[in-house]
Amino acid sequence: MERLTGAGVVPLAVGAVGLLILLKLIRRARGRQILQDKVVVITGASSGLGKECARVFHAAGARLILCGRDQKRLQEVVQELRTVTDGQKKTYTPCTVTFDLSNTDTVARAAVEILKCHGHVDVLINNAGISYRGNILDTHVSVQRDVMETNYFGPVALTQAILPSMVGRGSGHIVAISSVQGKIAIPYRSAYAASKHATQAYFDCLRAEVERFGLQVSVISPGYIRTNLSLNAVTGDGSKYGVMDKTTATGWDPTKVAHAVLKAVHYRQKDILLAGPLPTLAVYLRTLWPAAFFRVMASRAKKEQRLKEQ
Repeated sequence: MERLTGAGVVPLAVGAVGLLILLKLIRRARGRQILQDKVVVITGASSGLGKECARVFHAAGARLILCGRDQKRLQEVVQELRTVTDGQKKTYTPCTVTFDLSNTDTVARAAVEILKCHGHVDVLINNAGISYRGNILDTHVSVQRDVMETNYFGPVALTQAILPSMVGRGSGHIVAISSVQGKIAIPYRSAYAASKHATQAYFDCLRAEVERFGLQVSVISPGYIRTNLSLNAVTGDGSKYGVMDKTTATGWDPTKVAHAVLKAVHYRQKDILLAGPLPTLAVYLRTLWPAAFFRVMASRAKKEQRLKEQ
C-alpha cells in the first residue's frame, strides 16, 4: 500500500505542474493585446531604438504616429516602412508629428496634432531621450536641467496631454523606455541616472493611479543598447561627447530590445529589466547590501578617473 501511494505521487506532482503551466498559458493568452489596427505613438522614432520599434510595431499591423525633431529623417523611416509588406497582416503608412520634446511648451500642441491623426491613441511609447557623460564637479546645473527636460519633463508632459483621452475611452497603454540606470546610479552619469530614476518613480505612480480606469503602464529598463546614444550624449559643458563607448558598441541589439517592447505591450507587462548578469546583480545588491554596492561604485569611479588621467 505504501509503495502504491509513493508511486502515485510522481505522476500526481507532474500533473499538478502541468495544470499550473496550462492555467498560466491560458491567462497569458487571455491577457494578450492584439496590435493589429491599434494606434501607436513612438517618440524618438527617426533613429536607434525608436526606429526599430517603428519597424516591429509596423510589422504587427499597428497604425503608427512617428514623432521626432527632424521631419526629413522621419519621412525616411516612413518611406522605408512603406516598402515592407506582409501578406498575412494589413499594414499602414505611418503619420508623422515633428516637435522638440525638450521644449515642453510645444508638447501640448503636438499632442493635439497626434490625436488628430486617428482620433485617439492606444499605445504611447515614450522613447526619445539623451545621454550624458561627465564629472559632477565640472558639470553646470543647466546641463543637468537640459537632460531632465528631455528625459523626464518632456515624456511627462506628453503623457499627461494624451492621458485624458485614454481615461475617457477606458483604454490605453503607456510605455516608458527607462534604463538600468533608473534603478542603480553609476559614476559620471549623474544627469542621465537622475532623469531615469525620476522616470521610474513617475510611471510607477502613474501605473497605480490609472489602473482603475483600465489603463496599462510599462517601464522597460534596458542595459546598454547598440545605438548612437553615447555619440550624441552631452558633457558637463553642454558639448557633444562624440565617442562610441565600448559598452555601447557591444550592447544589446536594438531590434531585440524593440521586440521586448512589443512583447511588453502584447502581454501588458509592468516592469521589465533587460540586462546581463552583472547589471542585474548590481540592482539586487543595491537593494539587499547597499554598503557593498557603494564600495563597488566608488572603486569604479576611481578606476575611470585614472583612465581619464592617463
